[in-house]
Amino acid sequence: MRLVTFQPRGQKARLGAICGELIIDLHAATDRQLPSDMCTFLSSGPFAFEMARSACTNARSPYLLEKVELLAPILNPSKVIAIGQNYMDHCREQGKEPPKLPIIFAKFTTSIVGPGAEIRWSPRLTQQVDFEAELAVVIGKPARRVSKHEALDYVAGYTCCNDVSARDLQFGDGQWVRGKSLDTFCPLGPWLVTADEIPDPQNLAIKSTLNGQTMQDSNTSEMIFDVATLIEFASHAFTLLPGDVILTGTPNGVGVFRNPPVFMKHGDVITIEIDKIGQLTNTCVEE
Repeated sequence: MRLVTFQPRGQKARLGAICGELIIDLHAATDRQLPSDMCTFLSSGPFAFEMARSACTNARSPYLLEKVELLAPILNPSKVIAIGQNYMDHCREQGKEPPKLPIIFAKFTTSIVGPGAEIRWSPRLTQQVDFEAELAVVIGKPARRVSKHEALDYVAGYTCCNDVSARDLQFGDGQWVRGKSLDTFCPLGPWLVTADEIPDPQNLAIKSTLNGQTMQDSNTSEMIFDVATLIEFASHAFTLLPGDVILTGTPNGVGVFRNPPVFMKHGDVITIEIDKIGQLTNTCVEE
């Protein structure tokens, strides 16, 4: 099942399920039994997913997909947890040894935007804006000190992410949060694919294209720490809540390590594509 946060013209954001070329308004289709936002929906547990599947089958309260705006599937997670240097091919392109433990940093939730939104920055602040294709994991229930064996049971689903990075800020600051958290620097989407449709997140093709040119082309099998290990590692440090997003790292081919480097500029179109999920496309704007 593909779940979306969408916005009909002139109306508030709503929770939906995609059925072919239609979006079913789950709040309306279930006579308001389901909530209208994703985080509350995920907190409602398995019964909410059953109701959503039933509503999709009945196809009540439909909207044409082409007539609405898709927003980020998760608008208000309690946290966005990102993982650095988590692909073997990404370590090789840097000439670095793979880390012994996952490298965790945070992206502020105010950086989240959806598919089709603009990635915006001021050239007075940064002139080295880079792309990073990433598999985003969305947590479905509270997770505290879970084992790797049970970790995937806590996943609600998966989506695409572009971990946009201001490299001059990232490397100049000596830590990564500011350079990774500028407004609009966390595109997510286009939808949340539920975990039952992706039983093995470690065998997904992942790529990025900039203005139609392939920049990254890899597979999640290149991850050093797999999704289950990341959930185990993070949950032993802090509680993961429904809707929390874990960005699992990027493969080789990012702009900063190319010769010469390639950074995004005004008017560029960047697309992240992951097998079994879809494409996330955004346009770049220098303010």
